[in-house]
Formats: sequence, structure tokens, C-alpha cells
Amino acid sequence: MPKPHGCMLRRARYSEPGRLYMLTTATHQRRPLFQDFHLARMIIQNLRHAEEKNHCRSLAWVVMPDHVHWLLELGEVTLSVLMQRVKSRSSHALRKAGIKVSPVWQAGYHDRALRQDEDVLRVARYIIANPVRAGLVARIGDYPHWDAVWV
Repeated sequence: MPKPHGCMLRRARYSEPGRLYMLTTATHQRRPLFQDFHLARMIIQNLRHAEEKNHCRSLAWVVMPDHVHWLLELGEVTLSVLMQRVKSRSSHALRKAGIKVSPVWQAGYHDRALRQDEDVLRVARYIIANPVRAGLVARIGDYPHWDAVWV
């Protein structure tokens, strides 16, 4: 079985504290684990835990049924350390809650550093509008698994 392209994303990856990044990570085989309300809330707890540990400052995020989009300002850890901790911690919590699938997450993640002149609010709107574009809800206010610092 071929490896996912995520391993290629690691080449030339650079983590800069204080820089804004948009991250995307998906469940293994795109399983819709987070259709379950309680499992989605566990992922949200882990995003918040990363912020409490000063690994990052979350600006916007959305937990979709099979992936997560996250706009953040990176703290004093690297992107790979941040994602490793979030994925590891959330996998452990999900297994403790009874999820039998292993692995929970696809290897790797996608990151995009925002340019200084980029409209951060536009990127945040793009992230939180994912459930509407996916046809899960008609209005973003009807979707329970998102947040943004501007709301």
C-alpha cells in the first residue's frame, strides 16, 4: 500500500514561534469518528489543552466528521511536536472512551504558514464555513464543533 503524501510534507517544514499557521489533519482512512458528538468534544478538549500548555494560541478551528482544521499562532514548540502531542493525547482519550480503531489519525498533517499580509479573518471564515460547504448544516451557527476568537 503506498504511503500517504503526508510524509512528503515534512520535508523543508519550518516552525516559527509567533507565526500563524493553518493546519489540517485527518482520521485514518477518513473514518467519520467525529460524527459522534462526544468524540468530537474530546478532540476539542485536546485543542484547548494545547493552548493551556502554551503550545499555541488558537484563532479558529472546526472539527469535521473525519478531519480537523485549525488556525493558530505557534508557541514555543515546533509544528511537529504540537501535532504529535495533540494526536497522541486525543488517540489515548478516544481509546479510553472505547474507540477500537487503530490508528486514529492518518500519518502526517498539512500545514500552511500565513503570509504577514494575508487576511487572517478571511482564512478563519474559510475554516469555520467547512460544515456549510460540506452540506452538514445550512448555517454555521447550527454546527456545534467550531470556534473562533472573533465570536
